[in-house]
Amino acid sequence: MGWLRLTLRALALIGLLLVFVPLHYLYRALAYGSPFPMLFLRYAARVCGAKVEVIGTHLRRDVVYIANHLSWVDILALAGASGTAFVAKAELADAPLVGWLARLNRTVFVKREHRMGVAEQINALKEALVDNWSVTVFPEGTTTDGQSLLPFKTSMLSVLEPPPPGVLVQPVVLDYGPVAEWIGWIGEEGGLNNAKRVLSRKGTFRLRLYFLEPFSPEDFRGRKAIGQEARRRIEEALVAILEKPLRPFAHAVAPVRYAPKSEVAQ
Repeated sequence: MGWLRLTLRALALIGLLLVFVPLHYLYRALAYGSPFPMLFLRYAARVCGAKVEVIGTHLRRDVVYIANHLSWVDILALAGASGTAFVAKAELADAPLVGWLARLNRTVFVKREHRMGVAEQINALKEALVDNWSVTVFPEGTTTDGQSLLPFKTSMLSVLEPPPPGVLVQPVVLDYGPVAEWIGWIGEEGGLNNAKRVLSRKGTFRLRLYFLEPFSPEDFRGRKAIGQEARRRIEEALVAILEKPLRPFAHAVAPVRYAPKSEVAQ
């Protein structure tokens, strides 16, 4: 039955592509901007089993969303609900199909290790904001289990040094409820295996998007202070949602130089 669900969901996603991609290109031939990537991602999240509920009011333009990160489903849900573009690892640009889909949704690709190109990447983000997009950053730099919150890496928040005129920051909390640890793409699990697990899962799951109160980055001195304020608000909201303290993340994450305390002690 798991393979049957996986097959049916994969076929449904292909069907959505066959409908929305031609509509997107047709629309782009006549006008700037297109609603169809957002609609595709909205329905794709539903096909994958996510029943997305938006709590709070999200800003539609001139905003940087800063969110916690659990799964690739986050991208479907957030973009489907708000139309946001994303900051993503440069490696994603070369991934078959996924990279193409990311470009359709105006993803800004960055290379974490490419220090000489940081200014160019910041300029790309600034251009996205000037173009009245909303842009989402996942400053943890990886996916977690919904019970933890990693330190924020704020290099890509350099776009807010100084803040473009009128741009606000809006923290976002993604809450998968009791299935968070199961949905989370963590540890040594490969992306393909995680996708298989999610797409073969029976039934649906709730995903609540909490859009918290936005704040002006002009009230904080630099990207690190902005990141700290966003993290403080996300942690406070996540603790209230879970009704318990957050726990340390149990897995080492080399790209963001994170190691559990037990490993650090050794």
